[in-house]
Amino acid sequence: MTRVFIDADACPVKAEAERVATRHGVKMLLVSNGGIRPSPNPLVESVFVASGPDEADKWIAEACGPGDVVVTGDIPLAAKCVAAGARVIKHNGEELGQANIGMALATRDLMQDLRSADPFRQGGGRPFSKADRSRFLDVLDRVVRAAKAQVGG
Repeated sequence: MTRVFIDADACPVKAEAERVATRHGVKMLLVSNGGIRPSPNPLVESVFVASGPDEADKWIAEACGPGDVVVTGDIPLAAKCVAAGARVIKHNGEELGQANIGMALATRDLMQDLRSADPFRQGGGRPFSKADRSRFLDVLDRVVRAAKAQVGG
């Protein structure tokens, strides 16, 4: 059975993901350290993990597998989920899979090294836009359909 896992801390597309999960009748798990308001939707389960660095990531990586969809902006978590057979989508709608996860990890590591070498190179990137939100909805809908087909429902 297909499930949608949301790395919920600082996720800007929880509501959009809930709409897609509800439309497809799949369970959605909001995984966080707390501070997330539970949804009244019976398909949405809030999973609260122990506080500490990467606890939500560890839980998601251990729980997901083939036929599941993971929504995260965390590239190391995405790599673990791809290795477990899950489909991964970033908040902006970019899919991460076997073909591009290595490049995403390398880029992340390079940018981290550049930021640590230059204290003035902090932040960056463009702001989250309506186009990102729209692209996310389209991609998540397509990926959930494909995941459901993969596991037969």
